[in-house]
Amino acid sequence: MEINLCSPAQAAAILKKHGIKPKRRLGQNFLVDRNVLNRIVEAAEIGRESVVLEIGAGLGTLSQALAEKAKMLVAVETDRQLIPILEETLAGFDNVEITAADFTRLELESFLSEKFGDERCIVAANLPYYITTPVITALIDARRHIERMVLMVQKEVADRLAAKPGSDDYGALSVLVQFYSKVQIVMKVSRNVFMPAPEVDSAVVRMDVPAEPAVKVRDEKLFFEIVRSAFEQRRKTLLRALINSRTLGWDQEKVAAVLSDARIEGSRRGETLSIEEFARLADSAWRAKNERM
Repeated sequence: MEINLCSPAQAAAILKKHGIKPKRRLGQNFLVDRNVLNRIVEAAEIGRESVVLEIGAGLGTLSQALAEKAKMLVAVETDRQLIPILEETLAGFDNVEITAADFTRLELESFLSEKFGDERCIVAANLPYYITTPVITALIDARRHIERMVLMVQKEVADRLAAKPGSDDYGALSVLVQFYSKVQIVMKVSRNVFMPAPEVDSAVVRMDVPAEPAVKVRDEKLFFEIVRSAFEQRRKTLLRALINSRTLGWDQEKVAAVLSDARIEGSRRGETLSIEEFARLADSAWRAKNERM
């Protein structure tokens, strides 16, 4: 009999068969809802020529749905106890490769090149909450290998990823992902569609990775140093936050000159600046360093 992993009873049965209990420390909350599963796969827009990376394969619920549509699926799972379950639930697919590894320890660009060559992959994942930010950061760093990502994350994280300037959720992570990708929240997901149910609700986020960033800047490293400095002290004005920055090392005179050249008021706070304004500020700082305004 084919196992229906979207059935809580059957998902529980296969765990019991292998003598496994979900591990809270690994954030193991297994999706058991067909409608949510279908929406994730639909958002991923997988075609017959698509190569797909799945992070955290779990029992193989999402893996099965991805493998049905993709040319190739590489499913990464950190919990080696789940590998025998994956070998069982994915046994009918000849286009799946299961990798037992801690995703956060992979040298990701080399890994993607090894698995997919020059092809850009689609990433799909039901991410454990405790590794969400480092995983997203690693994916952004390896973006040249990635076409798009469809990620299940904690709802609060999804709100941060898609946040607009001026909102409480807008921060350095918002700027990072929106600089390199186009972000949209596909759907909100109740905690009740997981087994066991987590303590928070989730959301599915799609991030499309274009060939070029959202804005052009002279120095991306400097851009992100300014962004981090602006958000390190959210209650302070931009002028004061940049003066107090641990990485920039600017005095008040230089900060004032850079802000003036960028046409940005120092009395504003960092969370009110758009990505375009951060880019103006970074380019102004670049000119101050290289052209002596």
